[in-house]
Amino acid sequence: MQDILNSISSFVWGPPVLVLLLGTGLFLTLRLGLLPQRKLGYGFRMLFEGRSKQPGHEGDITPFQALTTALSATIGTGNIAGVATAIFLGGPGAVFWMWLTALVGMATKYAEAVLAVKFREKDERGRYVGGPMYYIRNGLGPRWGWLAWAFALFATIAAFGIGNTVQSNSVARAVEGTFGVPYLWTGLAMAALVFVVIIGGVKRIASVAEYLVPLMAGLYIAGALVILAVNIVDVPAAFGLIFSDAFTGTAATGGFAGAAVMAAIRFGVARGIFSNEAGLGSAPIAHAAALTDDPVRQGNVAMLGTFIDTIVVCTMTALVIITTGAWTSGETGAELSALAFQTGLPGGELIVSLGLIVFAFTTMLGWSYYGERAAEYLFGVKVILPFRLLWVAGVVVGAVANLGLIWIIADIMNALMAIPNLIALVALSGTVAAVTRAYWQKQRA
Repeated sequence: MQDILNSISSFVWGPPVLVLLLGTGLFLTLRLGLLPQRKLGYGFRMLFEGRSKQPGHEGDITPFQALTTALSATIGTGNIAGVATAIFLGGPGAVFWMWLTALVGMATKYAEAVLAVKFREKDERGRYVGGPMYYIRNGLGPRWGWLAWAFALFATIAAFGIGNTVQSNSVARAVEGTFGVPYLWTGLAMAALVFVVIIGGVKRIASVAEYLVPLMAGLYIAGALVILAVNIVDVPAAFGLIFSDAFTGTAATGGFAGAAVMAAIRFGVARGIFSNEAGLGSAPIAHAAALTDDPVRQGNVAMLGTFIDTIVVCTMTALVIITTGAWTSGETGAELSALAFQTGLPGGELIVSLGLIVFAFTTMLGWSYYGERAAEYLFGVKVILPFRLLWVAGVVVGAVANLGLIWIIADIMNALMAIPNLIALVALSGTVAAVTRAYWQKQRA
């Protein structure tokens, strides 16, 4: 069974899907005239203005809370273990391709949020709901309802994998390795904390995310900056290595086996997408609940998620791994990141361990909302309470279980989520462009 699933995973995450993800981002970037890159400063201004409710804006959570909720689901194992794995398999050049994926991914995330707000609805409880399933059905028309249903199904299943059990499993192993706490105890404690937050719905999730995500991300970046300050003379060489190896491959050195250019591209793109989730269709579910008076305003905030996640946080991890020389150690995953931080800063491995724990916890919160909204689309509001209880149970199961198969299934579901979403983004790109033009014409007037 594992061999069969591995073959399916390799196929769905093979060149066609990666090209589709990158190609959609590039297509949207060009169709929007590089708007996400040109309006980065405007996006940050909208973000800080969006820390509080503005008059005449409709929604359930502030734009800032929507972004931190989306970031809570993306900043996590991809930024710590994913970057390290990309470097281990593809060499330092893989980081360049992660950057490229993020730059075009900003346009993807922008388009997702614009469509999510434009086509959002109110459910039976009066809450704003949206995301790919709604902009597929409402934007493409009823005959595409089956595609919306397929996305919701894949998202519901994927949530229990990548957003729940594998996260609690990572935390349980990190806590046991660092503090010697049994897996079950960690699972029960995490389940209790998750329950207290998600039972309050999106407003409570957003309230926790808006404080916890910036705090932990800030601490992680600060730790990385201290290490880079100590190794400042090696930073230019690290950038040089990233750029040169992206096009020449990486020779074997130390415990590193060497990697060709194709390996750098493949693992850089794949891990970049895994990290920032641009194109998967998850983040727009959070942005659909934002208090805003225009889809474009929220789109400018949403695209910052990809920039912060990959260009900022992933780059910090990569530079620490390269400047400390840990990338040639033969280690991979979270162990490589921990070794790099430990080498660069006494006790630095605790930053990685704490980061993994907090980021995994916030990922469980963010993905609980994604999965709940997808399940609600399939079954209606009656599913909300049973879903939350099942979600909490999944945290305990994930902490104590062997999740080899779950990892693979979650990987497959993520790819299957992306395909309906990317089809809709391309088909509705004209709508995104028209809404964007209208907004900027109004701003100039």
